Amino acid sequence: MNAKRLPVIVLILLSLSCNAITRVFVAPTATPTATMTLEPTATPLEAGLYIPPSCQAKPVATIPAATTAAQPTPGLGTNPIISKDKQLRVFDALTKKISTVYLYPDFNGLDWKGTVAKYRTQVKNGLDTETFYAKMSELVSLLGDEHSSFLSPVELAASDAELAGENNYVGIGVLVLPMLEKKRLTLLSVFPGSSAEHGGLKQHDDILAVDGIPLFENGEVHSERVRGPECSAVVLTVQSPGEEAREVMFMRYRITTSLPIVSRLVRTTDGSRIGYIFLPSFFDETIPRQVKKALQDFGTLDGLILDNRMNGGGSSSVVNPIFSYFTSGTIGHFASRTEKHELNITANPVENSQDVPLVILVGTDTVSFGEIFSGAMQDIGRAQVVGQTTLGNVETLDGYDFEDGSRAWIAQERFVPLHSDADWEKTGIIPDVEAYADWDMFTFENDPSVAAALKLLGHK
Repeated sequence: MNAKRLPVIVLILLSLSCNAITRVFVAPTATPTATMTLEPTATPLEAGLYIPPSCQAKPVATIPAATTAAQPTPGLGTNPIISKDKQLRVFDALTKKISTVYLYPDFNGLDWKGTVAKYRTQVKNGLDTETFYAKMSELVSLLGDEHSSFLSPVELAASDAELAGENNYVGIGVLVLPMLEKKRLTLLSVFPGSSAEHGGLKQHDDILAVDGIPLFENGEVHSERVRGPECSAVVLTVQSPGEEAREVMFMRYRITTSLPIVSRLVRTTDGSRIGYIFLPSFFDETIPRQVKKALQDFGTLDGLILDNRMNGGGSSSVVNPIFSYFTSGTIGHFASRTEKHELNITANPVENSQDVPLVILVGTDTVSFGEIFSGAMQDIGRAQVVGQTTLGNVETLDGYDFEDGSRAWIAQERFVPLHSDADWEKTGIIPDVEAYADWDMFTFENDPSVAAALKLLGHK
């Protein structure tokens, strides 16, 4: 069994959050089956519909809406069969490691010994491979820290590909946040060059229905209803903040790209140059390069706003390089049961990034390394924070690989700020200025948090 020193928030599949709210790419689809009768579209295509080069030589397909709704969410594939003896060895290695290194020696009040005995009996009595992996995931989730997790071999492969920025899926090209209480999906970002971008969708827009079918039923979100075969058309009911709902046709096609940041200059009335960068996640190793390019393109700035409001965390391999653009030295500590070690950053300036005035936006969807980055920068006096108090989830994880190709991410440390005595697990990150609204209630131009940040920076 190998240990990987990679504090990371595990984001399985296309999820980009480590808290209870799941962010998903609206995209992957199974190969069409006999029940998904495909045929050339019977109605004229919408004028101006973007047809990518890969679809221009193919007949456009449509899928009956009822059939689309009936399709199950596609799986990741099948794990290699694992024998009972190997299951027991993996189980014993996993539970021994948790017993030894788990951050909370009381296991958050869980009867750990009794729980281990119960699950070991189930494994010993015989489980098929997929049930075994489901039980291992269930066991780790009982720890209750909302971070620790277990990945089967196929889940681990998908997670590693996501971290590497190797997204490969069919869809319209958006990253969305399900809003259960409003029964809609709100757009966090739109992929450059995607059908969504060509169709005019923007951050903060909502998707209400697919081919007239709602996305929410019986308290559950059905984002798979946006999915479909490559080069098939779909009509979405969408709504921009402050506008009436409208129907727009899109063509689904394959997208192979990394998760994009959003960077732009904020319009000011005093001629100042204020940059804005939206960081959707720290779970994509292309993001530091994207941030560096944005800073280079901005040139010298009078101020910078980093938007972490939807940042569900990620890996130290992503967050540490971003730290290095803006600060240096010891900025805090990681503490386990038995020891503490410093988080040291070596400066890597881009233009005037090391001394540009900074404001970081946070909210209840800012989690883990999203919180650590924001709170640490505030604690050392490098940035001011605007938004909404975060929920407090600053454990970091170590990954342990097992002989079957699975991995457990175990909460082994928590972040301790350099100056503050606050326990961020209890308090969250408290902003210097509160300013927030639901993501789908504003556009960039009237974003209350951006307006508050601009004021803190002393510009109009």
